Amino acid sequence: MDFTGQTAVVAGATRGIGRAIATSLLEGGARVLGLYRADARAAEEFAASATARGLALELYRCDVADFAAVEAFYSAAAARIEHLEILVVSSGVRRDGVLAMMRPEAWNEVLAVNLGGSYHMARFAVPWMMRARYGRIVLVGSSMSHAGFAGQANYTASKAGQIGLVRSLSKEVASRGITVNCLSPGFVETDFIADLDAKQREEYARRVPLGRFGKPEEVAAAALFLCSRAASYVNGAVLEVNGGL
Repeated sequence: MDFTGQTAVVAGATRGIGRAIATSLLEGGARVLGLYRADARAAEEFAASATARGLALELYRCDVADFAAVEAFYSAAAARIEHLEILVVSSGVRRDGVLAMMRPEAWNEVLAVNLGGSYHMARFAVPWMMRARYGRIVLVGSSMSHAGFAGQANYTASKAGQIGLVRSLSKEVASRGITVNCLSPGFVETDFIADLDAKQREEYARRVPLGRFGKPEEVAAAALFLCSRAASYVNGAVLEVNGGL
């Protein structure tokens, strides 16, 4: 798909699914402003790789859970870019634990990053898109939003909240040519699930009708469609990319 001349902001751009989406947009000709939270080594490696390939990537360190930090990012971006067509929010954290023993910090952090970060990023992107009467917003959720696993009440609640956010926002901005959708991956081979032991991986893979975990590139392919002009009549939708989970 051709994204030449378009500008995209991708939160969580340096690792896993976010990096695969950012790379696909770059390869499609987009200029990508990528955000990352803390992993400077991953950011440096991605930046070097993009530069070597002549791709238009700019990386910024920003905690999406921090409203003031996100506001500062968009203010700084205004001096560098003239338009913003695409927003992808792929930043996310897990802090697993059974609810009865879950620390308040674990609950609050997951909700702040996964759900609060989605609000913050969209809050400042929407005015740009409304002025242009065009935009594509994609929140990367999770199949856990409806499946739910023991020990992931905070994560599941945050991802279910993203769907509610998508459904409401999509109705608010549709008249301005902006679509808002949720991409809902299942188990994907990234370091986000690297803490699973062999027994857990085998058990979870058995639950997937296709019998395997997905690849970041497979999720990125679906994201690319939602970010494209071809998805002009897809709005307020949840696109499952989970092997039939």
